[in-house]
Amino acid sequence: MRLLHVISTLDPAAGGVAEVVRLLLQYGPEGYAQEVVTLDDPHATFLSEIAFTVHPLGPTNSVYSRTSKLIPWLKANRARFDGVVVHGMWQYCGYAVWRTMGGRVPYVVLPHGMLDPYFKHAFPAKHWKKWLYWLPVEYWVLRGAYRVLFTCAAEAELATHSFWLHRWTPCVAPFGTIPPEGDPKLQREAFFAACPAARDRRFLLFLGRIDRKKGCDLLIDAFVKLATHDLELNLVMAGPDPQDWRTELERGALAAGLTARVHWPRMLRGDAKWGAFHAAEAFVLPSHQENFGIAAAEALACGTPVLLSDKVNIAREIADDGAGWMEPDTAAGTERLLERWIELPPAERQAMAARARECFHKRYDMRENAKAIVRVFERDS
Repeated sequence: MRLLHVISTLDPAAGGVAEVVRLLLQYGPEGYAQEVVTLDDPHATFLSEIAFTVHPLGPTNSVYSRTSKLIPWLKANRARFDGVVVHGMWQYCGYAVWRTMGGRVPYVVLPHGMLDPYFKHAFPAKHWKKWLYWLPVEYWVLRGAYRVLFTCAAEAELATHSFWLHRWTPCVAPFGTIPPEGDPKLQREAFFAACPAARDRRFLLFLGRIDRKKGCDLLIDAFVKLATHDLELNLVMAGPDPQDWRTELERGALAAGLTARVHWPRMLRGDAKWGAFHAAEAFVLPSHQENFGIAAAEALACGTPVLLSDKVNIAREIADDGAGWMEPDTAAGTERLLERWIELPPAERQAMAARARECFHKRYDMRENAKAIVRVFERDS
């Protein structure tokens, strides 16, 4: 079977969606040939690091990512594929696949959390604009899909609350990641090379975009408030800062005299990223919306407990497995996550670390989950 993945960008800095595509192609089942069409610039340096077949049709100059090249390319190549996977929503990719593949080649849509009602409440003006696109286009893209894939039952349920007009064929297909290869000691050294101030220090780790949606301000404020409860504990805030928010976030730590205990190594990749997970006591994600949270699965793969808000859709599963905790995505909830960790005895931290690995292998090992996702086209209608 030949599958085509359609995504606006494979840039790693764009977040977890690009990483999911990479994992699906790398760990899909035998007997499947997979390709990607993307709207990236063919000269983008990150494309040279990708081992699978990519057809870059960009660049594009708008958030909608429209290009006149995509529909002709899909029409010319659709006979080569048995199924199409559309990644994301609210962009030209979905419209183009619906117009060219509907009724000819089955396609599935992975919303990647873009149907979460959080966005309706956080950005009401944008939501009303989306209604103008939902009625004539996006609703029909989903309705015409062979399946709409959600990462967990929570995401599938939340998706029905974004628009009163909704009808599609849902399917739950868990995501995940793969455990790191290589020597954890060398990976720690790679991290300390990127963040030397964290060497020989105990720390909690945030790893992701420095973004308001992810509750970075809640985490900084909670750490500042509780810093005196554990004088040796540090905080590492690792990730790109597309909103230029870091300066504002640093003010609280500066006022409290804690700048030496809060570290900002920017985006970490490869061994440095895995080394950060290995070296951290726990991973913290107080996000206001997270349909899955690949970084949480990566932490579990390294045996690192995770401290999550209740808006991370896999938080309940992780908490039920005893591999982490879940609290509300509020100032009080984030403070409670840090308080509970500071108060936890070392022996219980070690036990939670062991359960973290067990949770990963039970739920989020992409070497198995990728096969199930790709094989969705084998299911009976």
